[in-house]
Amino acid sequence: MSMTTSTTSTITLAYKGYRREPNAGGIPNESGVYSVYACTHNRAAGTVSIRRLLYIGESASVGNRIRQHLSGATGRSWKKRLLGGEQLCFAFASISGTTRERAEAALIYKHKPPENTEHIDSFPKKWSPTTVKTSGKNRLLSPHFTARSS
Repeated sequence: MSMTTSTTSTITLAYKGYRREPNAGGIPNESGVYSVYACTHNRAAGTVSIRRLLYIGESASVGNRIRQHLSGATGRSWKKRLLGGEQLCFAFASISGTTRERAEAALIYKHKPPENTEHIDSFPKKWSPTTVKTSGKNRLLSPHFTARSS
């Protein structure tokens, strides 16, 4: 039987600029975690307003993964959640390896996005308590929290 330690790991995520769906092709093919939002775009003012968090994911190639989602059933499911005048918007933070999966699980467990199904009700027992610090384009994400298995 394996035992987890009570040591807390800390993951720091610096989210890079928001990209609206028409600009999703510009999302880098980097390893990281990403957030999908419903947003509105004020073309005249050149601003984007983040409305709701819809999904959190991770990938070894975030740009490719988001483009795959957009061309399939997941993208259609996200779009069904949009209200009039809204569009999809994305933010990502670079991170690699198993730390990326751990960060994703902690973010989902804390924020419970409506399009996620895994990690909504529990943080995996295989990981010790995990503190996540977010900064940058992290709207609707807690800037500092700790996820623990129950």
